[in-house]
Amino acid sequence: MKHIPFDVLEDFMRKCLMKKGVPEADAAIVADGLITADKLGIDSHGINRLKPIYLDRIDDGILNPETNIEVVKEFGATAVLDGNNGMGHVISKKAMEMAIDKAKHHGLGMVSVRNSSHYGIAGYYGLMAEKENMIGVTGTNARPSIAPTFGIENMLGTNPLTFVMPSDEDFPFFLDCATSVSQRGKFEYYEKHGKQLPEGWVINRKGKFITNPKDALDALVKKEAALTPLGGPGEDGGGYKGYGYATVVEILSAALQGGQFLHTLSGFRNGEKVPYRLGHFFIAINVEAFTTIKSFKRITGDILRSLRNSKKMPGKKQIYTAGEKEHLNYLERTVHGVPIPPALLEEMRQLEAEFELKEFDKYFK
Repeated sequence: MKHIPFDVLEDFMRKCLMKKGVPEADAAIVADGLITADKLGIDSHGINRLKPIYLDRIDDGILNPETNIEVVKEFGATAVLDGNNGMGHVISKKAMEMAIDKAKHHGLGMVSVRNSSHYGIAGYYGLMAEKENMIGVTGTNARPSIAPTFGIENMLGTNPLTFVMPSDEDFPFFLDCATSVSQRGKFEYYEKHGKQLPEGWVINRKGKFITNPKDALDALVKKEAALTPLGGPGEDGGGYKGYGYATVVEILSAALQGGQFLHTLSGFRNGEKVPYRLGHFFIAINVEAFTTIKSFKRITGDILRSLRNSKKMPGKKQIYTAGEKEHLNYLERTVHGVPIPPALLEEMRQLEAEFELKEFDKYFK
């Protein structure tokens, strides 16, 4: 593994995006979103996705490097935005900023978005609210990946439902996870690390599990396989719960703003690549509209500490709460940098050569 400092990776991503026509201010927003994922150890959504999800899609003409945001409707504590197939991070940051501003005036703010694109880790926007002493909630639909319980066809996206809440600890409560058992970004990460997938993550049209990450990715693209919902296939592991929550996110990401849903988000029409036209929603809850922020943080912290201090399973040394591992990753990576596997490092070298970014030679050798 090659370890590269935060600022180097962020600068590299920003400059790569600018080479593809993304305005400097917007490129900085996207790069900040991606490096935040890498800082927290969410490697599936950091620099790992720079080329396939952003640069390649700009090249394919299905992602607009220049983002034009339209306010479709605004009413008190709510608003609807149209992203016109621009950069998802840029659209979504604007949406959460609006939600936060509305929460300052009304106690709550909610903004929904249509015609957007991949917006990175959902927790990035929850953290925006948390920094303002608010609770941040967000979700997004995505290209079809999840099969319904007892199904084998990819219908729903991985559809994360994310919450970030302030606490009196060194880190907030930070729950950012898909409503599937796993997601494509992690498969790409596993492939680059030469790891196999656990059984039960991906199911093919014959009801069999796929464990090779490359085979799984290929089968998903060809619609010959699907992800299982959180809880796994069937009902025994509670898969119907993940299926239900994924559907909630789909409705809030599409029906509320008149957006696209299910197979209309596939990225293809008549065999040709088209924009994904994703939908998102953002909620900011002003804690001070309910109680003092000091009291909220203390009680939240007490809850989290009580959970971590509860009795542990035999052989287990620690119980974690949501956001703790991300905080530990951040502390470790602040010192040592982001670990980059060989396959990803080679991809970065190719981008460096393509864009003639020679200033990064000493870091990527």
